[in-house]
Amino acid sequence: MFPTFANCGRCCNFHEAKPPLAKGELVRIVDIRETVVPIKSPIRNAFIDFSQMTVSVLALVTDVVRGGKPVVGFGFNSNGRYAPSGLLRDRFIPRLKAAEAQALLDDSGDNLDPARIWHVLMRNEKPGGHGERSVAVGVLDMAVWDATAKIAGVPLFRLLADRYRGGVTESKVFVYAAGGYYYPGKDLAGLRDEMASYLDLGYSVVKIKIGGASLSEDIERIEAVLKILKSPDQLAVDANGRFDVQTAIAYARALAPLGLRWYEEPGDPLDYELLATLAPFYSPPLATGENLFSVQDARNLMRYGGLRSDRDVLQFDCALSYGLVEYLRILEMLREHGWSAKRCIPHGGHQMSLNIAAGLGLGGNESYPGIFQPFGGFADGIPVEDSYVQLPEIPGIGFEAKNELFRVMKAMVE
Repeated sequence: MFPTFANCGRCCNFHEAKPPLAKGELVRIVDIRETVVPIKSPIRNAFIDFSQMTVSVLALVTDVVRGGKPVVGFGFNSNGRYAPSGLLRDRFIPRLKAAEAQALLDDSGDNLDPARIWHVLMRNEKPGGHGERSVAVGVLDMAVWDATAKIAGVPLFRLLADRYRGGVTESKVFVYAAGGYYYPGKDLAGLRDEMASYLDLGYSVVKIKIGGASLSEDIERIEAVLKILKSPDQLAVDANGRFDVQTAIAYARALAPLGLRWYEEPGDPLDYELLATLAPFYSPPLATGENLFSVQDARNLMRYGGLRSDRDVLQFDCALSYGLVEYLRILEMLREHGWSAKRCIPHGGHQMSLNIAAGLGLGGNESYPGIFQPFGGFADGIPVEDSYVQLPEIPGIGFEAKNELFRVMKAMVE
């Protein structure tokens, strides 16, 4: 077991923290802590409500000292999946704690190696079964990358660009505002007001839910939002996997003339035949992928989903799909199938995907400016301008620049 250090009440400042590493001394993980945070809300999409939704938040404490405090990596899972506490506490955290320190490090021994740690986490795991365990591993993987970049002293997006893109980063990242959920008692005026509030924040592209009402009611909702937009391609719609093939086609026929940004997840995420059947009825962009949790499932989507690499959008979320280590494999697989990383706009609205988008050249990132707080949205004080944001120059993922979120995180190590 790793020792749990006493602390003096200041964030990440443990009494027994070691000084900076001497030459040849190995980096060590000294503690791993997990807690559950509620993000419950009365909102619903076409399939679920969020009245009981939770998130796992994890702190991975190292013995590396920066600014007089131990480096701590933080991670959490995206909304839409419940906190995977049991898997973390009973299986994956003990497995990581039991590993030899050398097995978790890069060749220099001066930093963690996320890929080697990933393989330690997945020891003795059978192929397949890409369900909630992918979420648990994703939480740990996020914390590992946060710690790795902090130890290196650079923002994660710069670390990724240096390792995988010849140092090239995106100066700003496209983001869109996701909302438009079904609220109790919320009428068309309320929906318009919500979307207008996102436009006021600087977003020029917004998304609403469909499939939780009749087709005629959903068209009314869409038309109500279009009235406040300059162009229909500023609006995307999301069915959250609600439809069978005939309903998906009926919606496609009604939506196609509108010229929307995209039509998202019309049917069950694993029903590739539904997508392939639907695509000929819907020439504008389709979007899917947020509920596919492995490179194997993503590859099957490429093989059998009938998607078009010149227009469709892929929404794989590293925080739900075994983390960035697996996401890198997904990007390589997409290249082999002729897809650009620019077609990837991850689900989740979190800073991890924002760093990946900037560092690896993705097409953008989802944002939740009004819901799922404090996890939704990005760094405080950085404006959204015409649906683009910049990233703070902070080592790691940048959680420290989002005060409400970091208040939750730092409480775990005080």
